[in-house]
Amino acid sequence: MRSIAQRGLGFVIVLVAVMFLPLCAMAAGQIVVSNFGVAANGMPYAVAMEKGFFKEAGADVSGVLSSAGGGTTVRNLMTEHLSFGEIDLAGTVAAIQQGADLKIISENVLTVAEFVWAVKPDSPIKTLRDLKGKKIGYTNPRSTSQALDILLLEQAGLKAEDAELVKTGGFGEAAVALNTGLIDVATLADPVWSKNKAQFRVLVSASDALPPLCNVIGVTTGEAAATKGDFIRAILHGRRKAVEFMSAHPDEAAAIVAKAYNLDLAVVKSTIDNLIAPSKSGVPYWGPGYFDMAGMDRMIRAQKLVGALSGDVDWSKIVDISFLSDDLKTKNKRSPRPDRQIFSSRLAFS
Repeated sequence: MRSIAQRGLGFVIVLVAVMFLPLCAMAAGQIVVSNFGVAANGMPYAVAMEKGFFKEAGADVSGVLSSAGGGTTVRNLMTEHLSFGEIDLAGTVAAIQQGADLKIISENVLTVAEFVWAVKPDSPIKTLRDLKGKKIGYTNPRSTSQALDILLLEQAGLKAEDAELVKTGGFGEAAVALNTGLIDVATLADPVWSKNKAQFRVLVSASDALPPLCNVIGVTTGEAAATKGDFIRAILHGRRKAVEFMSAHPDEAAAIVAKAYNLDLAVVKSTIDNLIAPSKSGVPYWGPGYFDMAGMDRMIRAQKLVGALSGDVDWSKIVDISFLSDDLKTKNKRSPRPDRQIFSSRLAFS
């Protein structure tokens, strides 16, 4: 018969194990992706989960959490003690400027090719110069869509005040506003654009009008970078494999994403076809993880135009390429020597 001390020790061990079960489950593999299940940026994660690419790489991902993006995703990453998040550049930089211990470890979506500016089929607006004096929709103040509207006007040789920028509250709401005549031009993003393209005409697409701008990035915390390196590398590897799969097998990928996103298959097929198509710049929408620093510079400037960011950005302190595979480390544009792991340039913006 076991002694009281032995039975007591056994009880303590079981109690401690039970207490830590939730923490272990969480650490085992949840990741957070801005607008997963809604926006195009997160589609590769649905493919990676379904095809088992994360597990093949050594990451036991128990689920992909979705959030509204920006600060919300940053908070989820940090308060839930997760190891990986996909977040917009401005939201991440703003959090770092406010003291968050975060590292940018990959550039996942290198362009804003999901955006188009749409008009009614009979609209007199035919060229970018015709935007002068017109009402152009954007989702919310300090949003990417507002910043892109200003960049588009710049491309037309116009200033922000040469048109009326109108808050619509969302992409779906922008489509309604265009239909009802509240705005003259709607700024729409896939998959909302693919849902509504039959009733509108494209004035111009972002991939035709704008240079590459950093869209979303891979982010980790300082703590996870020091203790979860293998898990983080496996996430980046699995996502990269999913991106390659989507280009090679777009129809199968569309079926996977349509189920995960609860979207019509034709809408997802249109979205994926749009985003894997060759672009004028030659820069892909879904990237394998390497950094296009010029595109990051451009997005920082764009976000400053709408007041989403201020101050200087020192990439040497916040960008870490050590989790990328070796071939991607050497592919980074304006990257340091292959034996260096941290960018060393300092970029200031007016």
